[in-house]
Amino acid sequence: MTVEYITRTDCGCLLFTGELDHHAASAAIRRSCALLDDHQPGSLILDLSGLTFMDSSGLALLMGIRRRMQYIGGKLRVENVPGQAYRVLVSAGIPKIIPMTPKEN
Repeated sequence: MTVEYITRTDCGCLLFTGELDHHAASAAIRRSCALLDDHQPGSLILDLSGLTFMDSSGLALLMGIRRRMQYIGGKLRVENVPGQAYRVLVSAGIPKIIPMTPKEN
């Protein structure tokens, strides 16, 4: 699992690649928090297009990032969510609290 920060013209973007499971979640959360501390974007996109798998551990990551962005008054959205991860997030009700778009095939 890798987490990379990309600066876009209107926002920051965290790009996730690999498997986001219970083995990778702790490191991904630490890396994401460090990148957010370094860059402090007012608006953030989580780009999940590179995920090959996500279990419920990904929910903790999303909710932690959401709390950080709320704390600083920033905006958050999730984009390019692959099918399997999209089903996990929808079943947990995430689209009700975080704007989210599925990955187009």
